[in-house]
Amino acid sequence: MIKSLKKIVDGKVFQGIILFVIIFNCILMGLETIKGLSQSTLSVFATINNICLWIFILEIIVKLLAYGLDYFKDPWNWFDMFIVGISMVSGLPFMSAFRAVRVLRVLKSLKALRGTKLIGAVRHLQVIITAIFKSIPSIMWTGILLILIYYIFALIGVNLFGEAFPDWFGNIGKAMYTLFQVMTLESWSMGISRPVMEVFPYAWAYFVPFVLISSFIVMNVVVGIVVNAISEVTAENNQEDAEEKVSETELIGEIHSLKEQLDRLEKQLAKSAK
Repeated sequence: MIKSLKKIVDGKVFQGIILFVIIFNCILMGLETIKGLSQSTLSVFATINNICLWIFILEIIVKLLAYGLDYFKDPWNWFDMFIVGISMVSGLPFMSAFRAVRVLRVLKSLKALRGTKLIGAVRHLQVIITAIFKSIPSIMWTGILLILIYYIFALIGVNLFGEAFPDWFGNIGKAMYTLFQVMTLESWSMGISRPVMEVFPYAWAYFVPFVLISSFIVMNVVVGIVVNAISEVTAENNQEDAEEKVSETELIGEIHSLKEQLDRLEKQLAKSAK
């Protein structure tokens, strides 16, 4: 019974149905934000929303029955339970009586997190998220390097441009925020560097190296770290799949050999009976 249930849960049909419900529910939550909808339409949306929630609850119950305690070994299952739990709390009847309370409004709006169940349902998205978490230590060291670069250029900027442009380079904090805007390439040329260059013609020698170092070199290092982590996680998953296939093949081979031995024993017993 449990094996057949586990086979259904791991099957493409079950996973496809859950994936369809997640995508459908995301679209529905987007439609609920349209202004001017009638109360009857909103009631229909709310009913369908609750049906989707009950499907997600049923999914968790079926998986618990299929996997038992092994269900809790997968962190993605904990993530699903967290998302569904928030959706259940936000949909409780007493929540409507406290709509004026800002905290509970926020809690009610957190039902939108239900869309993140898509991550737990699609393996390729799981690989990306796992790779991002795996690359956090390296990204942290890259972040420390980037902060050091920020601080050095901020000190230079305050000393060079602080008096003429106090709003941008009046102190270390303002200078670092200005450099953040420059790094994101958001109106950095026409909005910041060119106005500064009108007063300090040599300012290009300050902005251009910072853009090259922060936006093109350091950020590409971060991208390289994440891409490398994705490759490692993908290789690990492929290796696990290969090992599972090998174990399944060995099990099938053992079953065939046992069947042959049983056939031989039956033949021997039949001969001895004669």
